[in-house]
Amino acid sequence: MKPFQVGLLGAGTVGGGTFAVLQRNQEEIRRRAGREIRIGHVADVDLARARSVVGDAAEVTSDARAVIQRAEIDAVIELIGGTTIAKTLVLEAINAGKHVVTANKALLAVHGTEIFAAARENGVVVAFEAAVAGGIPIIKALREGLTANRIEWIAGIINGTTNFILSEMREKRIDFAAALADAQRLGYAEADPTFDVGGIDAAHKATIVSAIAFGVPVQFAKAYVEGIAELQAADIAYAEQLGYRIKLLAITKRRGGGIELRVHPTLVPTKRLIANVEGPMNAVMVEGDAVGTTLYYGKGAGAEPTASAVIADLVDIARLATADPGHRVPHLAFQPAAVQDLGVLPIDEVVTAFYLRLQVADETGVLARITGILAEHGISIDALLQRPSAAGAARTDVIILTHDTVEGRMTAAIAKMQALPTTLAKIVRIRKEDLA
Repeated sequence: MKPFQVGLLGAGTVGGGTFAVLQRNQEEIRRRAGREIRIGHVADVDLARARSVVGDAAEVTSDARAVIQRAEIDAVIELIGGTTIAKTLVLEAINAGKHVVTANKALLAVHGTEIFAAARENGVVVAFEAAVAGGIPIIKALREGLTANRIEWIAGIINGTTNFILSEMREKRIDFAAALADAQRLGYAEADPTFDVGGIDAAHKATIVSAIAFGVPVQFAKAYVEGIAELQAADIAYAEQLGYRIKLLAITKRRGGGIELRVHPTLVPTKRLIANVEGPMNAVMVEGDAVGTTLYYGKGAGAEPTASAVIADLVDIARLATADPGHRVPHLAFQPAAVQDLGVLPIDEVVTAFYLRLQVADETGVLARITGILAEHGISIDALLQRPSAAGAARTDVIILTHDTVEGRMTAAIAKMQALPTTLAKIVRIRKEDLA
């Protein structure tokens, strides 16, 4: 059988890793795919970099469109990133009848509906295992391995930069700024880390897995996103004392009136395996009605872990390239006609438990007023801790863990507690998930 011909757009870190792994494991891959998979054409604006990656094994050009237009190309790998030129090139490749493999989570989270529709119209595959959690095959698990299940919820650590920062803050007892500086020095964080520490990268990925899990359109604009830049070392320490660790979790849940889609710092019991995922590693928990809870762990970024997912997609496409499009696995797991336009619930309707830290005057009756306000709003207390405040002897830190409640109730209660004259600083609120 003739080789499966591939064009590579972008010869950076992941592109270089993809080419290297494909070359190194060519025989093993051929045995699995049933034919050779060959990257014969590479496009990159940095020609010197591209040539250093592929040597004489592929033709190099700065013109991505020239690669797409080559008649012999069966599939295009898009590793350029972003949502502008990458979107244009992906759609051009689809309209030219080329299959597409991409690691571009932002592109799919924002424009996935349009891209998948174009792929269906042209009878081609858009594969994106590498877009979520790097080398962890979470897309295949959701779309194929767990297809017998009604997925109830997903919770994941899917941004290695933020997980590294939180691990550093906990282990070294340092603040966010110092931990971020460590991450940047070691290459885990970009010079501008906004997408990572602001939770946006994780929200892109959460949007994709939510669509696959529940058979809904991608709807990134409706996700609730909160990053880690405001987290304080004191709260990480208090959480530890109470038997929890704080992780930036991407969470999507099925609810009666819609779905929850949110990214935010979260207290997780230390007895949960996911709470013990440290450094730049990723992990995703999935709850299915038949299988129960499953956990997927591994490297969420890096040249070769991501390349592993890219090449797995290439193998799938090489196997199925001649199959009738109607018999291929749907892009979002559910048949297109069966996708349901379930709404994403606003954050005020989300149900979760909470960690609260109040810095209050050390006076008689303060606790009674606080607990009374919570009771007025139908919020029950799970645990309460009082510690001397670092700010001075006349102040004390009151830490409260609540049972599950509607977020809107908690917002109203916090506003009332904040207005008390004995509340001396902004109240800290962090959501808590048991993940049982």
